Amino acid sequence: MRPQTENVSLKSSTLLRCLACIGLFAVNPGGVILASTDTAERPNILIAITDDHSWKHTSLQGSPFIDTPNIDRIGESGLRFDNAYSGSPGCSPSRAALLTGQHHWMIGPAGTHGSSFPVHYESFVDVLENAGYRVGFTGKGWAPGDWLRGGRTRNPAGDEYNEVKLQGNRVTGLSDIDYAGNFEQFMADRKNGGPFYFWVGAHEPHLRYAEGPRSEEELAEVVVPAFMPDTAASRSMLLDYADEIEHFDRHLGRILETLEKAGELDNTLIIFTADNGMPMARAKATGYDYGVHVPLFIRWDERGRKGQVIDGPAGFTDLSATMLDAAGLPVPDHSVGQSLLPWILGEEKDLDYQRAVYSGRERHSSSRYRNLAYPQRIMRRGDYLLIWSAKPDRYPAGAPRRIDKGVLTPPHSAYHDIDDSVNKRELLAGRDDPYIGPFFRLAVDKQPEWQFFNVRSDPDCLDDLATDPEHAERFAEYKRQLLTTLKETGDPRALGYGDVWEDYPRLRGPMRYFPEPD
Repeated sequence: MRPQTENVSLKSSTLLRCLACIGLFAVNPGGVILASTDTAERPNILIAITDDHSWKHTSLQGSPFIDTPNIDRIGESGLRFDNAYSGSPGCSPSRAALLTGQHHWMIGPAGTHGSSFPVHYESFVDVLENAGYRVGFTGKGWAPGDWLRGGRTRNPAGDEYNEVKLQGNRVTGLSDIDYAGNFEQFMADRKNGGPFYFWVGAHEPHLRYAEGPRSEEELAEVVVPAFMPDTAASRSMLLDYADEIEHFDRHLGRILETLEKAGELDNTLIIFTADNGMPMARAKATGYDYGVHVPLFIRWDERGRKGQVIDGPAGFTDLSATMLDAAGLPVPDHSVGQSLLPWILGEEKDLDYQRAVYSGRERHSSSRYRNLAYPQRIMRRGDYLLIWSAKPDRYPAGAPRRIDKGVLTPPHSAYHDIDDSVNKRELLAGRDDPYIGPFFRLAVDKQPEWQFFNVRSDPDCLDDLATDPEHAERFAEYKRQLLTTLKETGDPRALGYGDVWEDYPRLRGPMRYFPEPD
């Protein structure tokens, strides 16, 4: 069953108007709509996606320590969605949700980290290519995982363009892929002038970072989230993170320039977003707001609205529906997303602030006994974020110790669902410190099964309202809605056979061995 069916008629009528306006259908004497084979008027589609980037961290969003003029250009000349949510707080399942238009719990092994992407899960890229689009990607497509094991002959993001490399010395942690140069190569290979889709997948600002020295003036500019200790280490890491975002922003500027020179900028739907939140403890790989709340800017030049801010929640499954709708193609029945095209075109003004969008996770890294997952399901609606942790007996950031070369490591030496960084190392070293210790426990201690936050007033997710009597009625309503949606969309965790998630093989990333839990 499809959730949010109240929007289906709107989506259908918008599609027909779009098809009509660009001449992509005709009506035969029997009244049947026939798709045209002429692709000349279809828009190009460019999606730029950073890796581990929370929503607050662009200069357009007001960040004082990040300068992103090219990312900002998309939002300033298009729409800025202030409450956009990724498909998962980890890259592989989040990207799979975007590609398929389905929640990560609907797509088997593609919905967990580092497994496979079975070929029978159709992606929007497949649909575009079958409709005559030339398709390609550079950088990080769907990853990490093994698409070959899923029966595919290429990455689900399209034909790979990663041969053009950056020249000269590079800063530690930055990819050597010349994203803009590879897009130029893709454009040079485009012979027939037909429509194209291209995915620009940055490896930044994913760890690891340069960890270089910083001046007092630089450190003073940083705004530290309240779930991180306000220390020089945290501020320095956030500046490294900012540098990597700015590196990608410069590539995006070159890509926009290439589109302009080719005369294609005005006919290209451009989407900028991120696969999940920033790679700090209690952000990435968690259901908290900094783990799943991502930037989303969409531009379609003269056809779209300009400089508008949309406050209603948007999800990753909405993006695949939007791209197909803009191309004048039917959104597949298996898609659970709502096309955002009416809001882009200005046919609709305000996206319903009370609509629900969803995210979730299963296994992230190899972090627990028998590679067990830490399953979470997440719903954002209105001001509130609901998190269901289906296995609260497990550690959310991974078990505190493991077997290393046959020897049991000391306690608090693992937590592999948190990427290695100066932030993580400071938390581990300071776990008994009166100031650092509470931040350490906040990141690694076991959490209750249900958590409920007002993320409008508490984006750091520090004030859990799940047991607050004043929020009891709203909390119960949200629980019912989440569980109903999970059952309607076939989530094994909600239907009583959630252990199927433990059976999907981990095909990418290190395997670690942990002792049986006490």
